[in-house]
Amino acid sequence: MNQLYGGTQILWDVDLSIAAGSCTCIMGRNGVGKTTLLKCLMGLLPVNTGEIHLAGDDFTRRSAETRARNGIGYVPQGRDIFPLLTVEENLRVGLAARTDKSKKIPEKIFQLFPVLGDMLGRLGGDLSGGQQQQLAIGRALVIEPKVLILDEPNEGIQPNIVKQIGDVIRLLNERDGMTVLLVEQKLAFARRVGRDFRLMEKGRVVASGAMSELSDEMIKKHLAV
Repeated sequence: MNQLYGGTQILWDVDLSIAAGSCTCIMGRNGVGKTTLLKCLMGLLPVNTGEIHLAGDDFTRRSAETRARNGIGYVPQGRDIFPLLTVEENLRVGLAARTDKSKKIPEKIFQLFPVLGDMLGRLGGDLSGGQQQQLAIGRALVIEPKVLILDEPNEGIQPNIVKQIGDVIRLLNERDGMTVLLVEQKLAFARRVGRDFRLMEKGRVVASGAMSELSDEMIKKHLAV
């Protein structure tokens, strides 16, 4: 897969295969194309060459809305919640992508993030950064996705909520069998939640394997600042 943005090529011959039920961390220094890759997978940026497949179906030219309806949940970098909508209204926005047309927020969301149930009437913009991130993840989960894509879910989040988000990701992956793909800069968090890794450098995937195989040499070469 290749991707050009504004005349500049960002992704170069990216070959990414993610096993169903895995939890894979995409890692690399700033500016190597991690966010661009996720946006291409979600249909928010076009792919110039190559194909994207989910469970054997070609999704390359499908819209982000179609991908959501087919079971891909996406939590963007920076959260992108609606600050002037309430917590409940933010969650209901996500319901539009459900194929069964259900208008009920799954109770599971409030089991995973009890604070959201306590703050249903509060404006999204009045929440703390950590609460907004929980809301963004909850909004992605209301469609009960098969695949969850998260872009730096811990950016600017206080440590206690980082731990909670990690617990939720592991629960979704290990208990519910949800496939998780996330960009993560924090090595300790990646090692805690991830089963597999992909390292990116200059728009390419340059190393991959089980998280237990992520060596100090790889970290020094591709991650150290």
